[in-house]
Amino acid sequence: MEHTDPRLILLSPDDNCVIVARDLEAGATLQLEGSPVTLPRAIATGHKLARRALATDDKVMRYGAVIGHATCPVAKGEHLHTHNLASDYIPTYTHDDGKSFVQH
Repeated sequence: MEHTDPRLILLSPDDNCVIVARDLEAGATLQLEGSPVTLPRAIATGHKLARRALATDDKVMRYGAVIGHATCPVAKGEHLHTHNLASDYIPTYTHDDGKSFVQH
């Protein structure tokens, strides 16, 4: 990722989010692919920022795989978390008899 702050990590070139490599303070300004992004609130290590703007229902890619979808419009550089991201994982349940099934 050319012209991107070293505190942000891109795990796969297909990802539309980046990972925060260390705690960032509110008001911090970062370069994200050549664009300045100012954080309105603190972001903890390991959390995600949108690599580009996302529309409602856009799939969010991490590690080159879909991890969920945006539940509302998300601006480039905005924090991606439970307030604007829903998981697309299918829950799996295990019964006492040791058999598993996937809820559809």
